[in-house]
Amino acid sequence: MKKIFPTAIILLIVLIVLLARSLFVLDQADQAIIVQFGEPRGDVVVDPGLHFKMPYQQVRRFDKRLLSWDGDVTQIPTLGREFILVDTTARWQIVDPLQFLRSVRDEHGARSRLDDIIDSVVRDMVSSTDLEEIIRSHDWDVDIQDIDDPALAEREDLELKQRPKLGRERLEQEILQRAQRLMPELGIELMDVRVKRVNYIDSVRRQVENRMIAERQSIAERFRSEGQGRSQEIIGDMERELQQIRSEAAREAEEIRGRADAQATRIYGLAYGQDPEFYAFFRTLEQYQALGKNATLMLRTDSDFFRYLENYRVPVESSDPFNSAP
Repeated sequence: MKKIFPTAIILLIVLIVLLARSLFVLDQADQAIIVQFGEPRGDVVVDPGLHFKMPYQQVRRFDKRLLSWDGDVTQIPTLGREFILVDTTARWQIVDPLQFLRSVRDEHGARSRLDDIIDSVVRDMVSSTDLEEIIRSHDWDVDIQDIDDPALAEREDLELKQRPKLGRERLEQEILQRAQRLMPELGIELMDVRVKRVNYIDSVRRQVENRMIAERQSIAERFRSEGQGRSQEIIGDMERELQQIRSEAAREAEEIRGRADAQATRIYGLAYGQDPEFYAFFRTLEQYQALGKNATLMLRTDSDFFRYLENYRVPVESSDPFNSAP
């Protein structure tokens, strides 16, 4: 009786171990394949819950959800020979676990194959496409009136006015379609491919920045020249108006001076008409005064200039007060 009890315990333990190795639980986000000596056995297990297998068999689990793939940033030349850095991402799903197990074994192998396939397709598409086709969307309409720079809005060769032939979305769709053709042999369905980021390499970025700076400087210089032209136009208008004001002031001054001279002449004429002799005498005195103290004139004694001087006699007073006339 004592020997039977330990044996039963050992058998129970062995039974529990075998039972534990024969049962497995499948999560609702997983799918599984039973593998016996490296070869799959039976159908794919997709129902979540408790399942049975032989103790010597293994369970390979695969995710049923969408999985992400992020490629390395790759330097690729475009059709116009602009070198750009392209960063892509994708979403994929395991749809045939048996084929997936035979072709790539696990997710690590699948990501390695996706690196080769998607990177190759992206490189081929980018190298045969212009840069504006990669950057812009096909249905993106640019309103020229919304551009802040009037000079850009007036340019007829502006690339913004031209609608892309392919565009970013169609480029991504073409990459997806080309990559999907190679997915069935891997047991994978490629759901989506997106270009996350596009950027210039350092050397090209510096060239683009220098070109942008040169364009900004050209626009600034044009604004300066227009401002200088406008300034000269304003100064010219001001000088013209100032000259006009001066001309009108000079004309008005001449008119006032002429009216004053006419009025003075009229007064002189009236005065001369009232007493011609007094007028002649007054004018002669003015001429005497104009000669000054040190003036010298050589005239004949019978000149009309001395007419009033000849007729003037200064009375001589006697120095003797007693002999003076009464």
